[in-house]
Amino acid sequence: MTIQELIARQQAIVSGARAAGRDLTAEERAEFDGLQRQIDAAGNNPPAQGNEGQGGEDPTGGARGMGNDNGQQGTDPTEAARQAVATERQRVSDITALCRQAGMDPAEYISNGATMDTVRQAAVDYLLAHGAPVSSRMNGDEGDNFRQAAVDAMLLRAGVNVQNPAQGAEEMRGYSLRDLAIECMARDGVGTTTSLLRMSKDDLWNEACRQFFNPTAAFPAILDNAIRKNIVQMYQEIPTTFQLWTTKGSVSDFKPTKDHSYLAGGAGEFLRVGENGELKHDTPQTELLPQRQVATYGRQFSMTREAFINDDVGFITQVPGMYAASAKRTINKQVYSILFNNPTIFDGVALFNSAHNNLITTGAAPSIETLQAIMIKLLNQKDPFGDSIMVQPRYVIVPVGYGFLMSQILETAQIDVDGIGSHTANALYQYRNRLQVIEEGTLNALAGSNAVPWFVAGDPTYARSIQVDYLNGQETPTIRRMEVAGQLGYVWDIWLDWGITAVDFRGIAKNPGTTITL
Repeated sequence: MTIQELIARQQAIVSGARAAGRDLTAEERAEFDGLQRQIDAAGNNPPAQGNEGQGGEDPTGGARGMGNDNGQQGTDPTEAARQAVATERQRVSDITALCRQAGMDPAEYISNGATMDTVRQAAVDYLLAHGAPVSSRMNGDEGDNFRQAAVDAMLLRAGVNVQNPAQGAEEMRGYSLRDLAIECMARDGVGTTTSLLRMSKDDLWNEACRQFFNPTAAFPAILDNAIRKNIVQMYQEIPTTFQLWTTKGSVSDFKPTKDHSYLAGGAGEFLRVGENGELKHDTPQTELLPQRQVATYGRQFSMTREAFINDDVGFITQVPGMYAASAKRTINKQVYSILFNNPTIFDGVALFNSAHNNLITTGAAPSIETLQAIMIKLLNQKDPFGDSIMVQPRYVIVPVGYGFLMSQILETAQIDVDGIGSHTANALYQYRNRLQVIEEGTLNALAGSNAVPWFVAGDPTYARSIQVDYLNGQETPTIRRMEVAGQLGYVWDIWLDWGITAVDFRGIAKNPGTTITL
């Protein structure tokens, strides 16, 4: 075995013990010491160097050197200088190889003229103290803490609000992408900090790309985690309104659902039971609701070579968040598009229709009278079996421009009514804490210059209308890092699976509205 192979075996022994969280066994200690004796012996008995730098006979039997007039042998100065250069070059090469294998910086040993024996001993001491580079660099609590700190540092640098940043994040927030890549690869044993610092940005990028498929590499893992954290945060913070009044569901696959669902009502009346009477059996009535189905929506983005060289950290901390926001806005738009476009639903009738008793036929702006009329539509709703279900109004959904008007309607205790007199009590004042006004600009955008409708929805807990389903309940986008042929850079897929269905018409009513000039 070569010296490098002997040291590599020592590294493996130490790494195995550290990974198991224990000291070396007696057998492992004996093997380690035996390997060390072989290393020491090799260092004290270097291989023969032939005719390099020594006097005496050469392989041809002739004398090394040249005789002078006195018959004495001398040394050729040119040959001696050449041999000195070759010896130093070999020393530097051997030290560099050994230090890289052990995870050490060779610069100090090269500059101070250290012998290979000194370096070998230093390598052994380093391994005993720190373990092999592979086992100690990014595993365990230390590695996890570093990665979390690096993730939070990237987000902080980009101006993202991070609650309770990991310890060390503040100290690392000044790291450039290049600094972070060097730190990660040095910890991963790809090279030393010194050697990586000497690389150009282009060479360093190429080295970072080679870590793409390494499952234990720190740099791509940190990028992934920073992206995920940013996506979750942006998805939660982006202002949308659909989630306030819709119901949320989950499906297990992409196939249309087939199960029966219970609508509001449908259970038989409670019957009086006389003394020693018998309870009569009842079977809840059901109705097959519309099939629900999810589909996949997504995009692809990348951190290019250019972005890395330019230290554009926004490609990691901002762009993914923009796509997460886009996903949530897309759901929001699709929900309100159903309300605006009024499609035919599961029973073959438009969602808002006189047959459903959920449509005001003449459009008007919100007022005490028009709000009362649409609320009555909900309160008069019946289940499929003819029983009243009294859907309680909970949300008033209006376009931008009606929000202040709704506040006046609900928050004014007394009003003036022609023919009745001034300072008459406002009957809707009692609903000020029971009705939540939702002002949604998507309705304005969908209507353009046409009339803008507005709606009143019941509490989705008791009366459903629109339902948003997610695949296996996953509500935030998923990312996957991948390689795309012909592209220079890290590439990520981002996607989310959802479906939107009008599951019942009884939980919402519509006023067609009028045009709004803002």
